[in-house]
Amino acid sequence: MTTAQYRPLTFGVTQATLRDGEAGVHYLVADQALAPYPERLTDRLVHWARERPQQTLFARRQRMADGSSGDWQHISFAQALDAARRIGQALLDRGLSAERPVLVLSENDLEHALLALGCMVAGIPWCPTSPAYSLISQDFDKLKHVVKTLTPGLVFASDANRYARAMLATLGDDVELVCTEGTVPGRDTTSFASLLATEATAAVDAAMAATGPDTIVKFLFTSGSTKMPKAVINTQRMWCANQQQMTQSMPVLTEGELVLIDWLPWNHTFGGNHNFGMVIFNGGTMYIDDGKPTPALIGETLRNLREIAPTVYFNVPTGFEAIANAMKTDDQLRRTLLSRVRMFFYAGAALAQPVWDSLFESAEREVGQRIVMTSGLGMTESGPFGLFVTSPNVRAGDLGLPTPGLELKLVDMQGKTEVRYRGPNITPGYWRMPEETADAFDEEGFFKTGDALKWIDETDVHQGLKFDGRIAEDFKLATGTFVSVGPLRGKIIAAGAPYIQDVVLTGLNMKEVGAMVFPTPAVRQLAGLPADASMHDVLDAPGVLAHFQTVIDELARTATGSANRIARLCLLADPPTIDRGEITDKGSINQRAVLAHRADTVAKLHADELRYIIKPTV
Repeated sequence: MTTAQYRPLTFGVTQATLRDGEAGVHYLVADQALAPYPERLTDRLVHWARERPQQTLFARRQRMADGSSGDWQHISFAQALDAARRIGQALLDRGLSAERPVLVLSENDLEHALLALGCMVAGIPWCPTSPAYSLISQDFDKLKHVVKTLTPGLVFASDANRYARAMLATLGDDVELVCTEGTVPGRDTTSFASLLATEATAAVDAAMAATGPDTIVKFLFTSGSTKMPKAVINTQRMWCANQQQMTQSMPVLTEGELVLIDWLPWNHTFGGNHNFGMVIFNGGTMYIDDGKPTPALIGETLRNLREIAPTVYFNVPTGFEAIANAMKTDDQLRRTLLSRVRMFFYAGAALAQPVWDSLFESAEREVGQRIVMTSGLGMTESGPFGLFVTSPNVRAGDLGLPTPGLELKLVDMQGKTEVRYRGPNITPGYWRMPEETADAFDEEGFFKTGDALKWIDETDVHQGLKFDGRIAEDFKLATGTFVSVGPLRGKIIAAGAPYIQDVVLTGLNMKEVGAMVFPTPAVRQLAGLPADASMHDVLDAPGVLAHFQTVIDELARTATGSANRIARLCLLADPPTIDRGEITDKGSINQRAVLAHRADTVAKLHADELRYIIKPTV
């Protein structure tokens, strides 16, 4: 058998040391030491503005009056630093601080980027929050919680008309509203342009010099899986250390030009810390993608990827699936995207094997080599980068070894192994939540992640670790048998590709494991119905039911016991919603929220009271 050929990619960490602790505890560290890193990210901004003043830092397509997008608007490093100093002066003039920070309601755009840089320069924290809290939510409960937690002194939204209802419902008269365009009925607003027109003084440089490793640079809220979201404190040390860790684990970031095309939301750590920080730290360029991996917006992403060739490309599994499908027939997309990309990276959920195979096939067809698909593990509290794979031979769920400077503590938890983190990239805690902060760390100062890992190969520690689910998601059947949710979900998604978007497992304190399946739009192809047929009718179609009968039968053939045998399955016509916390902005499912909000469906599934319940015939 011929060995697959990959476009060359260097892996920075390939060796680690494991030591034993007390019974059931082990510690794992990379053999590579963490190199020195700057005290603040603004040091890198200033450096690149001096070394590469004309190079583009951020670019975004201009918004036209009819709502369409036009040519790219570029902001260079020199322009970004100048704008940051002006905005920073305006923020200092307002007396803002960690006690009265800046809150951003709207999505990724150039003004959002410049405001973030202005906050960094002035040493004033900012918090980008989920636009869904303002635009989709009907009660604004999560946005009210954010406002109560942070007590912002200034709130920014790109389009006042779109965000007016949310701002009026959640913000007091003492909070200044800044917008790029539009008005808020009954409230004065400040134009973003007026911030940008402020003349910078020596006070800005003094403020920037006064920041240091312990300065709070931003707040990022957790998804709020079980309770209201928590504000994760992000310090300069945490962000800078993590960026240095990334460059050592992923040397490709410093090996020549760095160009990203990225849609990932900045209110999440993947887009807002990992990728936003990456281009500043390494002198790269980010093209802001207004597309998303949804049927309505994926066309914009594909348009951008036909035009701009990234050198590394980050996305979530649903995004890669859409791109893989498009590349089968889109010659220009294949030609541009694959022309110089050195590495793909996915996170957020499981990537089905057929998607990997399709990406490899397109790359081999176009350039004669595969592009390495990489992954890792991290979280908002870790900056987010924590673990990264060690070779191109990656399989779904593989996570690899810890990044330099991060110590892993592996703790036996009744048959599962929880991973805990300690290092300079770990948050000092949650803002204004001392009890939650204390509960998050163990007696040795390790952050308790709740993630379960196991060895890729128990005989070779250097291959690293792979994902084994979330400890809080796992449950027991009535027989006392543990169900490991993460691996079983991944197995079901792979078996049902490309027709399964995600799966929520059921069966807590019951005799059997059940599955509630969120199908992809591609399931319509199986139904043979008109394009405007409702999803309920689509899922009732004989062709759809027959396909999922085949899937559950195949899963039953490979099951080894009640803990991994899907005994009953139903298809959900109503997709998971952000407003109910069932799904995040970047598409990852919240198992607990789905189970809570669809408890009636769970009960009917296990009581055989749904119209269609698919059971194994083998």
